[in-house]
Amino acid sequence: MSSSDIFIGETIGTAILILLGGGVCAAVTLKASKAKDAGWLAITFGWGFAVLTGAYLAGGVSGAHLNPAVTVGLAIEGGTKWSDLPLYLGSQLLGAIIGAILVWLTYMGQFKAHLTDPSILAAQPADEGLVDQKAAPKAGPVLGIFSTGPEIRNYAQNVLTEVIATVVLVLAILTQGLNDNGNGIGVLGALITALVVVGIGLSLGGPTGYAINPVRDLGPRIVHSLLPLPNKGGSDWTYAWVPIVGPLIGGAIAGGIYNIAFK
Repeated sequence: MSSSDIFIGETIGTAILILLGGGVCAAVTLKASKAKDAGWLAITFGWGFAVLTGAYLAGGVSGAHLNPAVTVGLAIEGGTKWSDLPLYLGSQLLGAIIGAILVWLTYMGQFKAHLTDPSILAAQPADEGLVDQKAAPKAGPVLGIFSTGPEIRNYAQNVLTEVIATVVLVLAILTQGLNDNGNGIGVLGALITALVVVGIGLSLGGPTGYAINPVRDLGPRIVHSLLPLPNKGGSDWTYAWVPIVGPLIGGAIAGGIYNIAFK
């Protein structure tokens, strides 16, 4: 596929992924949303449908990686050229930034109402669920719409959780090629991947919010830090390396496992 195919497919596909995934987080979080407090089940299925839509749109154009961890796994497996890696990753990050901006535009009124509501602001004096309250930076009240964060801040455990979850995701994607005598499963692959993401969210997402995708976290976190939102709080950059490093390691391990066990 051409460089323009990769750029267009990955940018649009990742933008849709983040728009719908971040959108369900906004719908569940923001006080003036009709879906307020819909819960974790809504979030996990919302992200699954986000993956399904983004992957289906971009599959025939760029292969629909939509995730640097997937791209790294495919490069190690041999299905993607290493020389294409920078274009894939740059396009994915751009798409994630665009998607996060679209979430803000969609819920602009709800963001303003939420962040100026006295009851919301009064509930933000401390981070809940952190091992060391003094050492951990205070996350803003809407940061969870844009990026992930741990329930217990233990960097070694947090990285390990992301590694394990990402290995499951990328290995499930790589092994699709073993079906139908090596011809894959076509557009059905997007559905299978989406269901895997739902499963990861339900089973492994509790500790860290399951980024399993570096740009899914980094792009929206950048947008959160730049948006002119009142009382938005910090962007928790001290944690931002975890959902980058963990998934990249997981993607690399999955590629290695595939080459050893399945080739």
